[in-house]
Amino acid sequence: MAETRTLIEIPAFVTVRELATLMNVSPINVIKELMANGIMANINQQIDFETAAIVAGEMGYDVVAHEEAAAEPAAEEEKVGWRKVLADERSSDLQPRPPIVTMLGHVDHGKTSLLDVVRQTNVTAGEAGGITQHIGAYQTVKDGRLVTFLDTPGHEAFTAMRARGAQATDIAILVVAADDGVMPQTREAVDHARAAHVPIVVALNKIDLPGARPDRVKQQLSEMGLVPDDWDGDTMVIPVSAREKLGIDDLLEAVLLVAEEADPRANPTAPAAGTVLEAKIERGKGIMATALVQNGTLRLGDTMLVGEHHGRIKAMYDYTGKRIKEAGPSTPVSVSGLDGIPEAGEQFRVVDSEKTARRIIEEEREAARVTPTSRGRGPTLDEFFARLVEGEAKTLNLIVKADVQGSLEPIVTSLERLNGGEVELDILRAATGPITESDVMLAAASGAIILGFNVDADPIARNAAAVEEVQIRTYTIIYKLIEDVEKAMKGMLAPTFEEVVIGRAEVRQVFRIRGVGNIAGSYMRTGEGRRNAKARVVRNSRLLHSGTISSLKHLQENVREVKAGFEFGVSLDGFDDFQPGDIIEFFVSQRVEA
Repeated sequence: MAETRTLIEIPAFVTVRELATLMNVSPINVIKELMANGIMANINQQIDFETAAIVAGEMGYDVVAHEEAAAEPAAEEEKVGWRKVLADERSSDLQPRPPIVTMLGHVDHGKTSLLDVVRQTNVTAGEAGGITQHIGAYQTVKDGRLVTFLDTPGHEAFTAMRARGAQATDIAILVVAADDGVMPQTREAVDHARAAHVPIVVALNKIDLPGARPDRVKQQLSEMGLVPDDWDGDTMVIPVSAREKLGIDDLLEAVLLVAEEADPRANPTAPAAGTVLEAKIERGKGIMATALVQNGTLRLGDTMLVGEHHGRIKAMYDYTGKRIKEAGPSTPVSVSGLDGIPEAGEQFRVVDSEKTARRIIEEEREAARVTPTSRGRGPTLDEFFARLVEGEAKTLNLIVKADVQGSLEPIVTSLERLNGGEVELDILRAATGPITESDVMLAAASGAIILGFNVDADPIARNAAAVEEVQIRTYTIIYKLIEDVEKAMKGMLAPTFEEVVIGRAEVRQVFRIRGVGNIAGSYMRTGEGRRNAKARVVRNSRLLHSGTISSLKHLQENVREVKAGFEFGVSLDGFDDFQPGDIIEFFVSQRVEA
């Protein structure tokens, strides 16, 4: 007698955990079966219907496509965090929700002052005491409609949350001072908002100051692609003054107009899911977490799961500090009851019990032990074509940094010529100057690769790149940079060698030796210098030379290596224009398989 196989319905896209639940088996067994079929996936990773069907078949199940899910595949949505939750919701369940707004901009252009004015706009005298209950987010009312504001310190926090998978903003307000104009941080904020595909409304602040030059600022904005609506563009630029409280209603009106077009929706009847904005221990209350509900309704007594922490909600407060019993989509709340302090930007969801939460946490720990760790959270140029073939990538995100504008423009123009066909190139940032931590965070949040031409990454950026697992590739020849990107798009990129810095030294004095040339009398700051390594010279964050070492001496003797804390002399093949203050980086090449 033939064995009866259980029939299960599988949507077009399903996570490993969801597939395990459908089959009533441990996620660990599903991960092992995927590994047996040559697929490395973690417990929260999505797989397509065909892959899920193979795994289910191997484990003794018959499968059928879930028609409703197949009709609108989740692949069309951003499959990160809570947005994936919305992708699984039936459109009939989704209801309009308040827009979530973040203010970005240069540090001195009045973000905080503007936030304070907006916060007080609709507060009555009786509620004024609640203003002190600052929980990193708040709501205001305009024409009877709620707007939620996130009080982030700037685009760094905005992007750090995105790097953890939390897309917690619908609209970005770019604050630009009318007397100061567009600054480097303003440009960075625009890059981060665009990378997140968030519409931008410009608040032209300090319009009341004598030095205000709004037309000049509008010209600068236009040069960045933010053409004001009164110049026949599609970016709303609202003149405001936080000090004089001018234009605040106009700004809120603009936000509501953009929100109408964006039409943010959520399912208020679903189990709550969202993002933790901040968490800390408060005297008398214990661990308090500020959470933004993004889908569903969070209720007192619900069991919240956040990363490796969980707990039953014992108390819940709104942004004014008032105790509440439930909070719907787009509502910021402060909750107590978690057993630990989660990281800002971590996503939460409600589960049916603390027992379930503990089981899920344990499953994820076990899955992390079973699943081999990937070499990088973000892609490498070598891996891109493989991801394209597997259907995991269709766009190659790039950040391009160059030494001067004259180099940057031909690089960007040449890269844009590669666009079209199966692969799209998206240059998230193209700027001059060294590779910075901000570049790395943008790359981490967007799955981008950083390309540098005649520039180096500063030590903070290199450390951040190692932590966030972002690839940085540097070049000194333009055509080689373009060629590598083109080859990566066609799957022809050969295995490369990754440069690993083993030591950094500072040039203290330059000695001229007849018949030899200039010798850099240097002090080894960190790591070590090796005679058989290579070295590059960096001056004011600009890469001057990269090549082989011709001599390495300590106290007039030739040596193989110099450790940190020692003085030494070094000369390089093909370069002797040393100056005191130059940084010499010693590096070795490690083979990276394609």
